[in-house]
Amino acid sequence: MSAVNLPSNYLPILVFFFIALAFGVVTILMGYLVRPKRPYLEKLHAYESGILPDTDARMQFPFRYYLIAMLFVLFDIEMVFLYPWAVSFNKLGLFGLIEMVLFLLILFVGYFYAWRKGALEWD
Repeated sequence: MSAVNLPSNYLPILVFFFIALAFGVVTILMGYLVRPKRPYLEKLHAYESGILPDTDARMQFPFRYYLIAMLFVLFDIEMVFLYPWAVSFNKLGLFGLIEMVLFLLILFVGYFYAWRKGALEWD
């Protein structure tokens, strides 16, 4: 691949970028032109339901909520590694099987540790 042909390889990407940009601009403009423009007092409130908020929107969540969310993301992302392993299982052979058993063992040890510490309890 020479440097002379390099910019022509990017032409489809550039065309796609401009089509995507034009699509975004056109849809926003069409929404602005077509939407109904009848604001009234209740519509201009922070909540369209007309119900006034009881508390401040910046209330604090318990720390346990964040801990459970982080544990969920951690275990969810670790489980994503199972799909590529399953796809290439025949190529990896026994070595791949042993590595995945070790990976799952570490995953379950972490899960049971969090469970025993009470990190998964909601109340």
